[in-house]
Amino acid sequence: MSVRMVVVDEQRLLAEALASALKLRGHRVLAAAAPVAGAADLVLGRAPEVCLLGAQTPESPGVFDPVVRIKQEKPHIAVVVLGPVPSPRGVAAAFAAGASGYVRHDERIEGVEHAALKARAGEVAAAPRLLWESFAALLKPGGEPDDESARLMGLLTPREVDVLVRVADGEDTRRIAAGMGIAPSTARTHVQRVLVKLDVGSRLEAAALAARTGLLARATAGVPRQRDAGDG
Repeated sequence: MSVRMVVVDEQRLLAEALASALKLRGHRVLAAAAPVAGAADLVLGRAPEVCLLGAQTPESPGVFDPVVRIKQEKPHIAVVVLGPVPSPRGVAAAFAAGASGYVRHDERIEGVEHAALKARAGEVAAAPRLLWESFAALLKPGGEPDDESARLMGLLTPREVDVLVRVADGEDTRRIAAGMGIAPSTARTHVQRVLVKLDVGSRLEAAALAARTGLLARATAGVPRQRDAGDG
């Protein structure tokens, strides 16, 4: 069942990639754009059934102002937030603004599509586990918030972190190999290990996950680029 959608994300590459994937699945994407700041005008002008709205920092003040305006002026438009591994406040803020759903940005396309269909039908589009974990955390005032970027960083070796940064920069296998001074086959192995450890299915998903959780910022701040002479 086709859904009329608008996709908005601060990273145009991600918006366009998601739009392309949805079109291939038979949906009508009226626009794919950035930045989020102009989302309300775009959505109100195109009048989709569902807006997929990327939110890199769901706890920041004003992030969901576009959602508030959309729901005030055209309440029949459903908004599904695509956000990072969420904090309780981030999920609460999204729903408080009027969002119909919250989906992790690294969710597979089938999950995003399912959320859009549920939202259009007037249902809550959020994984029960996500809601359970969020509200459970809210009930633990003494607990420290999870640092997902630190957790993910801990899964990777320093060399794999360097590979991830290069992947996020758009380097292909040949350039990764040349930049690190390793064989292309070794570079491919490192990339595959990164994808497996981050539990994603593609380089684009890995780059998106790294950007959304803050892993990329942490990696670029703490891991200097250098050639690795030990592999080959």
